Amino acid sequence: MKETDVTEIDIEEVAAAASAAARPFARTSPRERAAALVAVADALDAAGPELIPIAMRETGLAEARLTGELRRTSWQLRLFADTILDGGYLDARIDRADPDYVIGPRPDVRRMLEPVGPVLNFAASNFPFAFSVAGGDTAAALAAGCPVIVKAHSGHPELSRRTAEVVTSALRSAGMPEGTFQLISGQENGVAMLKDERIRAGAFTGSTHVGRMLADIAASRPVPIPFYGELGSVNPVYATYADGALLDGFVTSVSGSAGQLCTKPGFLFVPADADLSSVSSAASTVTEHRLLNPGIGRSFAQRRDDVLEAPGVEVLSQGEVRVDDDGQTYATPTVVSVDVDSLVAAGDALLEESFGPLSVIVRYSDLSTLPALHAGLFPGNLTSTVHARPEELSDGSLAELVDALAETSGRVLFGGWPTGVSVTPAMQHGGPYPATTSDGTSVGTAAITRFLRGVSYQGAPQELLPAPLRDDNPWGVPQSVSEAGVSQSWGSAVR
Repeated sequence: MKETDVTEIDIEEVAAAASAAARPFARTSPRERAAALVAVADALDAAGPELIPIAMRETGLAEARLTGELRRTSWQLRLFADTILDGGYLDARIDRADPDYVIGPRPDVRRMLEPVGPVLNFAASNFPFAFSVAGGDTAAALAAGCPVIVKAHSGHPELSRRTAEVVTSALRSAGMPEGTFQLISGQENGVAMLKDERIRAGAFTGSTHVGRMLADIAASRPVPIPFYGELGSVNPVYATYADGALLDGFVTSVSGSAGQLCTKPGFLFVPADADLSSVSSAASTVTEHRLLNPGIGRSFAQRRDDVLEAPGVEVLSQGEVRVDDDGQTYATPTVVSVDVDSLVAAGDALLEESFGPLSVIVRYSDLSTLPALHAGLFPGNLTSTVHARPEELSDGSLAELVDALAETSGRVLFGGWPTGVSVTPAMQHGGPYPATTSDGTSVGTAAITRFLRGVSYQGAPQELLPAPLRDDNPWGVPQSVSEAGVSQSWGSAVR
C-alpha cells in the first residue's frame, strides 16, 4: 500500500498504483482477504488511545461517542471478514453443458461475482471513524476485493492521515498488494480522481448539493461509473399519540451528537390536540454541544433562522447558538411546532434538512390524510418511523401509511428512533433519491454487493476459469451446480 503525502498528491501515480493492484487483489482468496480485514480491525483497536483524542480535538465529538464509533468501525470490518470467509458472497453458479436441455442444447456456463475495480471513497465529516477513512464504504470495497482510494474529509485531516497509516500498515503486514489502499485530500484532487478512467465506482456520504455534483460527474464520464451517494434525509416520524415518554425520546434523538446524524428525525407528526408542553423541559436538560466545524456551524445558524422566521411556526424550545473565539459553533436543541397547512405552505423553508439540533413537530387533524401527505412531501428518506398503540398496529388502520413509508424509505421503524444504525446483515441504510443516489445500502453486509459485478464464462477451459468456478474448487467456496440431464420445469408450481 502506498503511503501518499496528502499535501502533495500525484493523481496519476495514485490512480496507476490502484489500477496495478486491482487484479492481484481481486485474486486473493476470501480467507486471505478476511484475515487482512481482521488485521485492520485489530490495528485500529490498538491505536484507539491515540486516535480518539485526535478525533475529539478535530470534531468536538465526545469521548464516549467516539469510543463507541471506533468499536463499531472495527466490528464492521470483522463482520465483513466473516461474510466473505466461506466465499458464499461470490454466488458461484455452474450450469454444465447439456445437449438435451429443454429449450435447446445448453453450453457450459459458469457465473460469479467479481470486484468492479478501484473504488474512490469520499469520507464523511459526522462519523470520523465509521464513515470515514476506515469506515463502511472502505470496508465493503476491500471485502469485495477492490483497491480503495479515500478522499479525506477536510474536517478531520490529522485523524484521516493517522488512520490511513494504521490501515496501510495492517494491510501490508497481511500481505496485500501495494496500491490496495491510498489516501488523498483536497476537493480538486477528489474531482480529478473521480474523472480518472481507472476509477470504477464512487462512494460518498455528505450534503445533497455536493453529492449530486459528484454523482453528475460520475454519470457524465465518457464511460459512466456507479456512484453510491448518501445525500440527505429528514426521516419523518408519525405518532398516533404524544405522551411524555415519546416526546422525551424524540428530544434525545434530535439532540444526540448535536443533531449531526443522517438519521436524525427532522419531523414528528402528532395529533392536533397533543400536549407538547414537556418538549421545552426535555430540551432544557441538554447541554450545549460543539458542531463539527465552523462551516457546519454557520450553515446551521442560517437554517435555524429560516425555520424560526417561517410563517405559522410556534417555538417550543428556542435553543441557543454560540460562537467561540475560534469560530466554533455550540448549540442546544431548537424545536418548533407547526400545523399541516402551514408546513405545506412554507415549502422548502421548513421541509429542507436541518443538519444540527433542530426539528419540527407537525400537528395533524386526520390520520387518514398522512399517507398522501407523506408521499407528496417526503419522496426519499433513509428512514421513516411509526409510533402507535398495539391495537392500532394490529387492526389494519395504519396499513396504507406503512405502504407509503416503505415506498419512500430504506428502513421503516415501529417504535424506537432512527438514530443509532445497527451494523447487521439485515440492515438497509439507503433509500430513494434524494436520500441516496442508488438503492444500495452503506451499512450491513449487503453493502459489499455495490462493488461486485456478475461475469459469466461460457465454454471456458478449466485452466482459465477463476478459482471459484473450477471443478476442483481450490478455494472451497459454495457452488450452485446444475447437472446435465436433470429435468427442470420452471413454473410448474403455479400450473
